[in-house]
Amino acid sequence: MWNNPIEPAAHWQRAIILVDMNAFFASIEQLDSPSLRGRAVAVTNGKEGTCIITASYEARSYGIKTGMRLYEAKRLCPHLIQVPARPKRYAEISSAIMEALTALTPDVEVFSVDEAFLDVTHCQLLFGTPAYIGELAKKLVFEVSGLQCSIGVSGDKTTAKFAAKLQKPDGLTVIPPWESANRLKYVPVTELCGINRGIGSFLAKHGVNYCGDIQKLPISILAKRFGNIGRRIWYMCQGRDPEQVHTKVPHPKSMGHGKVMPPNTKEEAIVEAYLMHMCEKLATRLRAHHFQAQHFFAGVRNYEIGWLGSTGKTLQPTQDGKEIFQLTQFLLHQSWQREPVNQIQVTALDPRFGEYQLDLLAQENAKRSNINQVLDEINERYGEFTIAPATLLRRSKMPNVIAPAWKPSGHRQTI
Repeated sequence: MWNNPIEPAAHWQRAIILVDMNAFFASIEQLDSPSLRGRAVAVTNGKEGTCIITASYEARSYGIKTGMRLYEAKRLCPHLIQVPARPKRYAEISSAIMEALTALTPDVEVFSVDEAFLDVTHCQLLFGTPAYIGELAKKLVFEVSGLQCSIGVSGDKTTAKFAAKLQKPDGLTVIPPWESANRLKYVPVTELCGINRGIGSFLAKHGVNYCGDIQKLPISILAKRFGNIGRRIWYMCQGRDPEQVHTKVPHPKSMGHGKVMPPNTKEEAIVEAYLMHMCEKLATRLRAHHFQAQHFFAGVRNYEIGWLGSTGKTLQPTQDGKEIFQLTQFLLHQSWQREPVNQIQVTALDPRFGEYQLDLLAQENAKRSNINQVLDEINERYGEFTIAPATLLRRSKMPNVIAPAWKPSGHRQTI
């Protein structure tokens, strides 16, 4: 059914596809609730959420964007429908899509919850041209999810990602490798994935505003300023991104949890309840992936001052919420002097996989480990924090959300 023989001359030396879901969370809500189809929908983190996670294309036509406050969005679109996010449902569909794509190629890189790169270089003799494989990917995604996606096809990751956003929603854009440099020539450099305002400003100072300008700038200048990232950017702007499709999720360099608190929170008991909540979530996640850590950051965010926090270490590597809380409580009170705050964060700075050598406290460690294992099993079966410290009765009622770097089989899933 998928066989589409091609002429040898049409074979690409390298073929990359980017699968990009269209307004993913909002599209799932419209899929599951027919009454929402064709209507302006905004997904927020729970019924109490005030920040828009994503919006349907009907809502976007009114100028509504991700990150916009709900009250601002309703000024633009009074009939906007607010829908609370359902992270488990989104994760379920994302996992099904990513698994299905492996039917086309084993070289799949899950770039985010709603994006994936496919290296189909070695699949051309089996399925056909890269453009045809892109069509197969669209059909496959729809078959397993009932959702539409946009496809970008080119000879490198950056150009494929750029191509995918040219015809949204439900588009398929092919930029052959030999046309990439010319197609990118008049594209602003900041439109390419990975070139933020900081790098864009540096390039602008050197006369590089459009991708075609990059040839005026020696690669050595970018390499000296940004290292290997600078070298990659030089090639990206010419449609020759050397970055490979990565199929393995690397171990995280850090692991953290944060929450937005009520505006101008000053009460110590409330801040500590949020702190314990984050510590327990972090500890549960460390244990779930068989990690331990010894260095931690704890901080709160003041609207005017910024982050107030510091780092410290436990006596030994740990994955126990009580130990993490004791340390972070101390760290927090070193930096926070009852200024009004609206956000909190706890981060393990050196998570490591595997067991550590036990010390003289081995017996106590084993006892805590057994208790945590039982708690994890109960909470996994009956719901998060079915059993929890009494302090957490004052925890945030906001539900979990999909982490930006969510991977079906990785370490960062919900926060």
